[in-house]
Amino acid sequence: MNIPKDPYMLLSFINTKLRDDFDSLDSFCESYNIDKNEIEQKLNNIGYKYITNENQFKA
Repeated sequence: MNIPKDPYMLLSFINTKLRDDFDSLDSFCESYNIDKNEIEQKLNNIGYKYITNENQFKA
């Protein structure tokens, strides 16, 4: 499965997946075989950062 390239679509996709299917960003990245640092950087560029204890990206 391809993940969205647009950072805002990516944000929505990842937060939905984290809420519904995964207990951490690490498990999401492992499942999709993607680089966690790359995801964090893309979302940091639009002002969002991963909040571990809430398991979601927030502004």
